[in-house]
Amino acid sequence: MPLASLRRRAGVAPALGCLLALSLIPVVTDVDAVSVAHARGHHHHYYYHYPRTFGPEPWQEFGRGRGQGRQEARGEPGVFDYYVLVLSWSPSFCADAAERNPERAARNPQCGPRPYTFVVHGLWPQYEQGYPQFCEVPAPRLSRQIVSDMLDLMPAPQLVYHEWDRHGVCSGLSQDAYFDTVRKARQAVKIPAEFENLTATRTVSPQQVEDAFIAANPGLPGDGISVACSGRRLSEVRICMSRDLSFRGCEQLERRSCRRDQVVMPPARGG
Repeated sequence: MPLASLRRRAGVAPALGCLLALSLIPVVTDVDAVSVAHARGHHHHYYYHYPRTFGPEPWQEFGRGRGQGRQEARGEPGVFDYYVLVLSWSPSFCADAAERNPERAARNPQCGPRPYTFVVHGLWPQYEQGYPQFCEVPAPRLSRQIVSDMLDLMPAPQLVYHEWDRHGVCSGLSQDAYFDTVRKARQAVKIPAEFENLTATRTVSPQQVEDAFIAANPGLPGDGISVACSGRRLSEVRICMSRDLSFRGCEQLERRSCRRDQVVMPPARGG
């Protein structure tokens, strides 16, 4: 059994928490302003909801910033077995956010006029059973230049900060190395052509989405990809990758996949 598996046994990492939380955060579109708050040690606590399908508790606390509040470190940096690359279908995220709070969603940089489709939610270290998170509390201060550089893949400063604090520190890599790994992981995955320019709402089955990704990515096994949904909308595609970013299977991911027969994919904004 891998060393990381012996160190921790828990459930699969919450699937929707990080991104859904962003619609509840007072949005700051200026990277420098967010960085100043982060550097000064400011932190806030918000509560977000995600379906019971993706975790044992219906409500989870989300803390961001130099302090993690009541969050406790769970895991040792660098001790894990593989990664999960999480790709969020941005139109679904923004539709969900607009239903909860239209004004706040309108201020979210991810939900502006740019027609985002699949964006990077995160790259999560995992154990064969369970997952580490918040491996350093407080997390090392994140460079605002890195935040700025990542906005093409992760289009909200708050998302970049949160992913570093919660997941990135568990990689055991430096900030530069971790976000370089995020970029390489995203480059290793080809988005199926049918989802690159979606101009009208589409209804699909989770299996159709998985099959399309498998066809577009030779070597991606059927048990190495999973589709998540938020209500009736497709929310995320999660892909298992080894530490060297090759595709691999991961049984625990499949156990937490969307159970709906069909899901809706809203079109890209401007579509």
